[in-house]
Formats: sequence, structure tokens, C-alpha cells
Amino acid sequence: MGIPEKMNAVCFHDHGGPEMLKYEQAPVPELKPGQVMVAVKCCALNHLDVWTRTGVRGWEIPRPHILGNDVAGVVAAVGDGVSGVTEGMECFIHPGLAGGPTPEKLRGDDNMAPDYNILGLFCDGGYAEYVSVPAENIFAKPENLSWEETAAMPLTFLTAWHMLGPRRADLKSGETVFVIGANSGVGTAAIQFAKARGCRVITTAGRDDKIRFAKKLGADEVIDHYMFSGKLHKQVMEMTNGRGVDVIVEHVGPAVFGQCLKALRRGGRLVTCGATTGPTTAIDLQLLFAKHLTVMGSFMGSIGETAEYLPLVESGLVVPKVDKVYPLEDAANAHRRMEQSQQLGKIVLSVAE
Repeated sequence: MGIPEKMNAVCFHDHGGPEMLKYEQAPVPELKPGQVMVAVKCCALNHLDVWTRTGVRGWEIPRPHILGNDVAGVVAAVGDGVSGVTEGMECFIHPGLAGGPTPEKLRGDDNMAPDYNILGLFCDGGYAEYVSVPAENIFAKPENLSWEETAAMPLTFLTAWHMLGPRRADLKSGETVFVIGANSGVGTAAIQFAKARGCRVITTAGRDDKIRFAKKLGADEVIDHYMFSGKLHKQVMEMTNGRGVDVIVEHVGPAVFGQCLKALRRGGRLVTCGATTGPTTAIDLQLLFAKHLTVMGSFMGSIGETAEYLPLVESGLVVPKVDKVYPLEDAANAHRRMEQSQQLGKIVLSVAE
């Protein structure tokens, strides 16, 4: 497959709104030893793209910058020293980049390595025709998924699996899980993973169509978070006959964090992976110790965990949900849809041949 010197990409040169995203020519990324170059078919959006574009204090993003964490495509070229990956292979990219052979990486906790990075965060990502990544990040595309569905999977499925798995919440069959935000990428995945494990799922959503969407995902009960704003915990306690839930999957932050702690049973576990409504919150320490609660942070997941959840996807038990597909050159409007919280499932960019 011939590789050109230039490619079409969406870049931003300065932080700001969606209008900062420019469809332009960019150099094709260098293919280093041990790496694989992928011709991108589709790339899904994440809220991380929005935060990277707008700028976060303390993050030094090299510019011009190409966003995009979730990539599905075809192997276009293979670097020196690569085995097990061949040109023409249909694939998706595990989005976590672990770097060198650190102790964390060697024991299988590569997402905890000090040099850990995410594709499209501090390095160029998949809003482009080509992207280069380490060969270890390449996984075969599930045959039962479309390109769009495959791109909708990697980051949020990995995050949700890590949150609910033995490394964090250690969800058990038969437990009750409260998932905040059914229509978020993490929420959509967490509901399905919890149901696949035989759990009862309570979740939140904010419009009639989003409530219907949550139920189609398998949620047993859905709380309208607008109707019960500030009272989510009371609804959860009523639904569980005053017991509370075993596990909470949370990524919103201070707007719901205190209510979540009140919604846990004695000995319950809360695992959080985000802070959409802000980075700081107050915690009632008396509630924390009196109820024997466990609060855990969670960030991405390891390469090994991508291999763990894939059988559920390949069997059809868990399915990535696509909201809307935009051409790559329309990335700015895709970002606007995400910022307006209009989506039901993942927003995906499609790269023309």
C-alpha cells in the first residue's frame, strides 16, 4: 500500500471552540521500528477531545494538534521488528500508550505507568487519514461490527471494563449497580457489562428518548435526572427498599458525588473516572467511615483488559452504540453535537477513501 507524504487531517492550532478545528493537509506520521501505520476508516469522539481542544490547565498540548482516541482502520504499513501484524489487516487501536518497559507495564498495569499517554491527547490521533502506533496496540476488528461500531468501542469500553473489573469495583453477579449517565460512552458500556454479568442496573437519563435508549441497553430502572435533580439518592434508596446499591459508576463529579455516596449500601463501592461538572467536591467523612464505603479512582485500562472484554463484543452480548456519523471534514459540527449533549451513543467521524 503506497503511503503519501501528506494526508488530510483535522487540526487545531489554538485552544478554543469547535471553530478551531480545521480540515487541512498535514504530514503523514513517521513509521518507527516496532510501530504500525493504520489507514483510518473511522474515529469516534470522546469528551476528552473537547477538553483537549479547549485546554486544561497544566496540560501542554503540542500544536498544531490532531485529536482522536478511538480508531478503526486497515494496517497500511508495518515497521521494522514487528511480528503478528500484517499489511491489510482490519483492526482497531487500543488507545492507551504505555511507552517503555516500566515495572507497571511489565506486570500488566500499563495504564499506571508514569509515561502513560492516550492516543490523541499528548500525541497526534485519529482525526486523519493515517496514524502510527506501537504494534502491541493493534487488535483485529471484530467481524460482527461495522467500522463505525468498531470505532465507537475502544476507549469507553476499556474504561468501563476496568472500572467494574477485579482491579477496581470487582463487580459480582447478582449485585445492584447504579450507573450515572446512561447515554455517555462509559455509561452505555457499563450498563451492558453489568447486565452481561447478571446484575441489576439502575441508571440516569434526562429526556424521554434517552430514557428509552437506556432501557434498550438493558437498564432495569431509569431515573430522570432532571425531575429528581438533587434527590437521586432518595430515588435509589426507594428502588432498593432502603438498602442502597452495591456499586456506583460515576464520572460527573460534584453535581452528583455526594448523592452517590448516600445511595450506597453499607460496604458499597463507588468508582469514578471523570469530573464533567468540576474537579473538586466535598465528602462527608462521617458517612464514608460509618458506612464502610470504598471510593476508587479509575483511569483507562491495560492492553490486557482490551483482550478481556473482546469476547463479549464478538459474541454480541455487548454492542457499541453509534449515534451519528459525520465526514471527517465536518468534525466541528460533530463537536457541537457532543457539547450540546444531543447524542444517543457515540458520535463517529468517517474518513473518505
